Amino acid sequence: MKIIFMGTPDFAVNTLEAVIKHHEVIGVFTQPDKPKGRGNKLTASPVKIIAEQHGIPVYQPNKIRKDHWPRLIADLKPELIVVVAYGQILSKEILDIPKYGCINVHASLLPKYRGAAPINWAIADGCTVTGVTTMLMADGIDTGDMLLKSEVMIDGKTAGELFDELAAVGANLLIETLVQVEKGFIKPTPQNDSESSHAGMLSKAVAKIDWQMSAKQIENRIRGFNPWPVAHTQFDEQVLKIFRAQDLNWEAFKKLSDLDLSTEMVNHNHVPGEIVYVDKKAIFVMTGEGVLQVDELQLGSNKRMSTQAFLLGNQIEIGQKMI
Repeated sequence: MKIIFMGTPDFAVNTLEAVIKHHEVIGVFTQPDKPKGRGNKLTASPVKIIAEQHGIPVYQPNKIRKDHWPRLIADLKPELIVVVAYGQILSKEILDIPKYGCINVHASLLPKYRGAAPINWAIADGCTVTGVTTMLMADGIDTGDMLLKSEVMIDGKTAGELFDELAAVGANLLIETLVQVEKGFIKPTPQNDSESSHAGMLSKAVAKIDWQMSAKQIENRIRGFNPWPVAHTQFDEQVLKIFRAQDLNWEAFKKLSDLDLSTEMVNHNHVPGEIVYVDKKAIFVMTGEGVLQVDELQLGSNKRMSTQAFLLGNQIEIGQKMI
């Protein structure tokens, strides 16, 4: 098939390469180059880099819905448009152009986690399984009829780790979808809006740790916000970023720390955010329910490091608080 591909970040690269291998990509649409780094040098998107390596024409509209862009797409005469994390909403005029429509690769099991950050929120909310859905695009955000799905177990992965896995799964699922669409084998399935949930955009503000949450909830959010925006708290008047941690119930914590329920530990009224134990490898923080074992962190402008390495040069006391 003659296909236009629309995508921008790393997540879309696997799928673009798969489409190039199996079909004729007649054009790639991606977001405009953006300033990056200390010198604010204009930098091409990962998708643009791959397209140019294959000699495919690249288009970078600021607003694809306006000006001459819909007409240009129509003139290219695509049989199908593939969209993967493009970053712009297509107009109905564009959606109606291709013979086989516009197919989106979305990193969730729709209708759950429609929106900008489905991988992150599936982890942060404590889901055990997620996946990829291919769907026919329609007006609205991720509301189109579903085509195929592929499930992936989360199994304690960070968002960065799951991102890589779902990118590969999505590429394979799209190729299977295109085969079945071209042969007329797929019957699109409408989404049940009553089962939908929204995966809003990420920000540093949403990644601030609420120590009133349970240790498990906080651990989920730490994984969900790694590598960005990174779960963080205030400690010693600096920002403390936490990249990896483990949730422990109180009994597991006592066994791990080899505590003998001394009078001090029994009588002390621990509050969420308070450091309750420190050993050579980890810092243990009280939460609203259970204890969080902090294993990897970054304090202020220092380097990211294991807690074990951090403790070699920093004296941490029981009773200090994170807020």
